Amino acid sequence: MLLCNFGIIRSGNGFDGPQMPDSPQLSSLGKSDSSFSESPGLFDKDESLEKDLNVLKYMDKSHQTKAVSCKQEGLPCIAPLIATVEETPQTISAQVRGHFPKWLNGSLLRIGPGKFEFGKDKYNHWFDGMALLHQFRMEKGTVTYRSKFLQSDTYKANSAQNRIVISEFGTLALPDPCRNVFERFMSKFELPAITDNTSVNYVRYKGDYYLSTETNFMNKVDIETLEKTEKVDWSKFIAVNGATAHPHYDPDGTAYNMGNSYGPHGSCYNIIRIPPEKGDLGDTIHGAQVICSIASAPSFKPSYYHSFGMTKNYIIFIEQPLKMNLWKIVTSKIRGKAFSDGISWEPQYNTRFHVVNKHTGQLLPGMYYSKPFVTFHQINAFEDQDCVVIDLCCQDNGRNLEIYQLQNLRKAGEGLDQVNIFDFQVSSK
Repeated sequence: MLLCNFGIIRSGNGFDGPQMPDSPQLSSLGKSDSSFSESPGLFDKDESLEKDLNVLKYMDKSHQTKAVSCKQEGLPCIAPLIATVEETPQTISAQVRGHFPKWLNGSLLRIGPGKFEFGKDKYNHWFDGMALLHQFRMEKGTVTYRSKFLQSDTYKANSAQNRIVISEFGTLALPDPCRNVFERFMSKFELPAITDNTSVNYVRYKGDYYLSTETNFMNKVDIETLEKTEKVDWSKFIAVNGATAHPHYDPDGTAYNMGNSYGPHGSCYNIIRIPPEKGDLGDTIHGAQVICSIASAPSFKPSYYHSFGMTKNYIIFIEQPLKMNLWKIVTSKIRGKAFSDGISWEPQYNTRFHVVNKHTGQLLPGMYYSKPFVTFHQINAFEDQDCVVIDLCCQDNGRNLEIYQLQNLRKAGEGLDQVNIFDFQVSSK
């Protein structure tokens, strides 16, 4: 059985913060009358699944749930959180409120966007800012801090010309103003450079740390000095055009990730396995292999996804109706549009769940599908008897990517209230 606990965000009149749905007790998992935070009949199936993983239909009307919404106004201005800051390369002492236990020693590492303009050029989207590495070091009850901008090729090229040279998710790099009119026109037909501004997450492969985003590039870093040591290209090892920044790990260190591949016959979602140990000291992701490929539907409009779920035995991939129009993305530079223009919410498609045996790489027969929704992060996934259980935080309006435009996030007062027009649907008994 496949049981999903959803925290649904609906378009509405206010932002209420995230709330968590009531979770069913473990003793109720797998029962056909389990409560669910959506209307009955959310899940259907189009053919039989193997008997150890049966689809769950929610048909008991006595367990319907209702939407809980609350309008909230006067949201705090968050503009300071999305403004360019200076790096702090030299270690400084942090002010500690309360205390850290003296036995807690180590570093808390974080990364996120920290620079939103070069010269007169400004980024448009929260996802576009240049990666800033943060290190909080805890030792004997004290905390120190430092930060450094990732010295990616993108960062260095932009800095050298004091303008945005390489396009990001929501920002198109404009032609060099020093070129003549003809050269600027012809530059629209040049293949766009792929950013290596890996600003999303720290990941670990074979004991080494990498900074990752969703392109084909990762940057290996020294977590002590915060310096980049190597640039790694996924496509040099396996036939994918990128990978997520949220891999999962087995206890022995084996890593699993997902990445897309595109070809003349369409696109595929690929499940990737990376071995836990190095063959020699120079190894990065050597030995990575695709263990399963899932054809997208439709073939030239694959779904955008940010992460996936994993249990002890299964990979759960959610194919959602937030679609990438490959033609629009390929022609974005010619059309004078950012990559984000090629992503659209298409609720005429249902959300589909694919379940793969991660040991054999076999896609289980049959299909789970639900009403349209969008999710970025799977909170948890696990197995309980005959059930695969997935916890999700999701939205039923995929147009909300537009909210993360910097011009929206920097609003204040009533303007920010209008941007954050959500209410949350949670399960209620």
